[in-house]
Amino acid sequence: MSGGVEWALHCCVVLTAAAGPVPAARLAELHDVSGSYLAKQLQSLARAGLIHSVQGHAGGYALTRDPANITVLDVVEAVDGATPAFTCTEIRQRGPLATPAEACTVPCPVHRAMMAADEAWRAALRDVTIADLASGVTSDYGPGTFDGIRQWLG
Repeated sequence: MSGGVEWALHCCVVLTAAAGPVPAARLAELHDVSGSYLAKQLQSLARAGLIHSVQGHAGGYALTRDPANITVLDVVEAVDGATPAFTCTEIRQRGPLATPAEACTVPCPVHRAMMAADEAWRAALRDVTIADLASGVTSDYGPGTFDGIRQWLG
């Protein structure tokens, strides 16, 4: 998973607290990250329909829907894509004891284990929303945390 996922998730959580659209430069400053680097993550989120940009003097980025309806998996797939982490290369069909392709009618145990792990990982990320993450921030740092963020962004 790329580091961009972490930045994108943090931005989505911050956007839950924002009173209006937040400029990319302000999000980058808040997170102490390069504006051009963060812009790529924000563009990925926008292409996936998770955030949208608002033009003009009071412009910036805002979530497109309720944070309870955006999952961590949505953000991961927006930034890194939906391709499974494991790619089977059919190693069992190579080498001096290679299994003939026609005998490989089901995925091998390694492939099955990796795909099961990938699905479990995706299911876990699908079960956590941006609202859940925001709630965790409030639980960890106190109920005034988002008020402070809102004021800083203001």
